[in-house]
Amino acid sequence: MFKRREKNNGDARVETLIGKSVSVQGDVEFSGGMHIDGRITGNVHAIQGEPAALSVSEHGVIDGSVEAPSVVLNGRVNGDIYGSERVILGAKARVQGNVHYSVIEMALGAEINGKLVPRSATTEQQS
Repeated sequence: MFKRREKNNGDARVETLIGKSVSVQGDVEFSGGMHIDGRITGNVHAIQGEPAALSVSEHGVIDGSVEAPSVVLNGRVNGDIYGSERVILGAKARVQGNVHYSVIEMALGAEINGKLVPRSATTEQQS
C-alpha cells in the first residue's frame, strides 16, 4: 500500500566536498554535486544552466546566501536560500534568512527565522 519513494536531489554524485575541518573565506561557485561539512563565509551559487545540487550536513555552516536548483540542508545557513527546483530542510536545519522555493520539504524540527517565499511562474519568467 505504501511505497518508499526515491528522492531525486538533482545530480546525486558529489564532485566537491568541503570537509568538516575546512573553512572557506569568499564566494563559491559550483556545478554538479557539492557537499559541505565545514564552514563557508561567503555566498554559494550554482553556475546558471548547469545541473547542480547542494547538500549541507548537520556540521556544515554557510554565512552567506545560497542559490542552487536543489538544496538539502541539515546544518545552518545565515543568509537567504534560493532553490529554483527543490529545497529540503532536515530536522537539524537552521536558516537565518528567507527561503525562496519552487518545492519545499521540511522535517519536524527544522527552523526558519525569515520568510517562506514561493517562486511563482511570473517570478521564474523574469529571472
